[in-house]
Parts: sequence; C-alpha cells; structure tokens
Amino acid sequence: MKLRAEACLREMGVRIPSVNMEVAKLSGGQRQSIAIARSVYSQAKVLLLDEPLAATGAKEGALILDLIRTLKAKGDVSMTVIAHNYAQVLEVCDRVHLLEHGTVALDKPASETSVEELTELVVREYRAAAQARSAGPAGPFN
Repeated sequence: MKLRAEACLREMGVRIPSVNMEVAKLSGGQRQSIAIARSVYSQAKVLLLDEPLAATGAKEGALILDLIRTLKAKGDVSMTVIAHNYAQVLEVCDRVHLLEHGTVALDKPASETSVEELTELVVREYRAAAQARSAGPAGPFN
C-alpha cells in the first residue's frame, strides 16, 4: 500500500518527505495535495475543490495549482473550484461563475473576463449591502 501511495504521489508530482510521516506533520499544501491525489486515484469523475489554496503558502499554493493544471490537461476528471482569489481562478479554470444570493450573476469563459471585472461585480454587491444596512431595518414593526 505504501509503495502504491508513493507511486501515485510521484506520478502526480506531489512531494512529501515520506509516506510514513504523520499527517499532522505535513504542511497544509501537502495535505491538500494528498486529498486531491486520493480523490483522483479513487477514480472520482468529479472533484469539488472548495478553497483548495486556503491556508497554504505561495510554494504550497503553486504546487496545488500545478496539480490542478495537470489534472485538467489529462482530462480524466471534471473539477469545480470554489475560490475567492480571482487571479488563481482565471489561471486554472475554463469557465467562471459568480454567485450572488444563490443566483448566477456571471457565467463566462475565463478567457472573456478579468480580475477587474470580477472585483467590480463583488464590490458593487458589497456597496449595495452596505447601503441596505445603513438604510436601517425594514419590516412590519418599524
């Protein structure tokens, strides 16, 4: 089992000191990479990556982005990446969906949008929420 784990991690480009190492001693990026590798080698057809770069440093984040790019190039698995870092999203995703209040506010190929456009949409939403808060609560008792 350990030899298979080493081979799988090596094939995916995931570097860890040893498969014998305690998980608690691995970095956040290494743990994230192992989780992604485990999903791929369990023959998952769809991966939902919720903030895969959270709690990772620049080096670890780069490792995970490389892993996502590799999986994307192979084309064996579909991935949905949930992230707030627009530059990273545009770097690895084919399409971008921006949700506002559970509704798709933007649906574009990544090549047809920009960090600036995504930022402006989010800032506009924050401004609208701030204005609504400053207007005070509305309701039957006010």
